[in-house]
Amino acid sequence: MAQHLSGAANLDGQVAFITGGAGSMGRAIATAFQAAGARVIATDRAEHEDIGEGIDYRQYDVTSREQTDTLIDAVLAEYGQVDILVLCAGIIARTPLADSTDDEWDALMSVNVRGVVNPARKLFPLMCDRGFGKILAAGSIAAKNGGVASGPAYVASKAAVHGMMRWIAKAGAPHGVYANTLAPGPVETAMWASVTGGQAPSANGSVPLGRYGNTEDIAQAALFLCSPASNWITGTSLDVSGGMWMA
Repeated sequence: MAQHLSGAANLDGQVAFITGGAGSMGRAIATAFQAAGARVIATDRAEHEDIGEGIDYRQYDVTSREQTDTLIDAVLAEYGQVDILVLCAGIIARTPLADSTDDEWDALMSVNVRGVVNPARKLFPLMCDRGFGKILAAGSIAAKNGGVASGPAYVASKAAVHGMMRWIAKAGAPHGVYANTLAPGPVETAMWASVTGGQAPSANGSVPLGRYGNTEDIAQAALFLCSPASNWITGTSLDVSGGMWMA
């Protein structure tokens, strides 16, 4: 069994592959990881995005297994390895159950679930063979409390992510592969604005710490879980919610 003692929260020399890298949280995570010493490949479906100087941006559709495998093969050929996989690609909907459509359910499950499965399915066995890897998925407080401003399709998709990451954690632990999930509460991003109409109520009274989250809150939590600082943590869901969920 591979054993890795906890250490400083730096990523010197490591290669990080991030999906959803053009989104608000993905960009913040990519920037934080680069500042911590990682070589970062940020991916998204947009044709071209300037994530930041020195960050390698690649366009592809995370819901396609074929595109995922092809891109990761190219990254491995160029970089030699992927040490960290961060799964941030996601979409949201707030449609009530009775009004939800098959197309909406298919879209949410395709991006939010298959978008986690495809990169993990490719990289997890390779990480096991190497004896090291860190996989982090963006879950949600919605998977625990039934949703803040989201509908049932989103809640179900994120619950699936939380469960899948626990499976990966159990299977990967004997091989030195870590798997954890972030469970953010409401974070001030374009996606949050899309379900609140930009008119989110005040956080006072609903968030014990008195404010909604920002992308740096998420990025620093991600850095912790993907760095040596968390080398005795796997299979956990880290609540980054200002105290909205306490367990």
